Amino acid sequence: MAKILVVDDDAHIRELVCFALGKAGFATLSAGDGVQALAVCDRERPSLLVLDILMPEMDGTEVCRRLRAAPMTARLPILFLSSRDDEVDRIVGLELGGDDYVAKPFSPRELVARVRALLRRAEPIAIDAAPAQWRHNRLRLDGERYRAWWDEQEIVLTLTEFGILRALITRPGKVCRRVQLMDQAYELHRIVSDRTIDSHVRRVRAKLAVAGADVIETAHGIGYRLGPCE
Repeated sequence: MAKILVVDDDAHIRELVCFALGKAGFATLSAGDGVQALAVCDRERPSLLVLDILMPEMDGTEVCRRLRAAPMTARLPILFLSSRDDEVDRIVGLELGGDDYVAKPFSPRELVARVRALLRRAEPIAIDAAPAQWRHNRLRLDGERYRAWWDEQEIVLTLTEFGILRALITRPGKVCRRVQLMDQAYELHRIVSDRTIDSHVRRVRAKLAVAGADVIETAHGIGYRLGPCE
């Protein structure tokens, strides 16, 4: 059974989210601030985090930053909760490695659907399924383990980042419009802003740059393409 950690300083929201997730068959944990959240993550190893952005002690963006910096939690799926008027904080959260977000006030049914979608993307491919491997010169992706390499150096990606890079590597040299990248990154075919997609692409670029790769090209006003990987 998947174990979901719900982090919010509002006890009412924590109870609401935990009730909705519990009714959907998930085990839940809760924390009232970022410091508690990190301690629970270290102790309980949850399957996914539902994380509020604005909290005392330590906000959600800092929690995300620390989790992404630790090898054991670098790929932990993170769903941000954000207010409708804090777009800047939401974009910052996505640039730090959040996989998705739900704006407050939210529908519990929608939140559960988003959680299920993220967990499905995190599941390994069935053993009898054809292995999904993609290679473009020095860049290699493993769709069974959601891992990527530049030469022999691994590029640690979140689920959303992996989906975007997979969309690009399956169409090398061809422009992927933002809507195509969105379809690869989000299962629910939700509408996300161009800024959201651009934030994820910036993170993928930054991670590739650490390995010495500069291969994602911008088609201005259209989308992105994977250029030469020589």
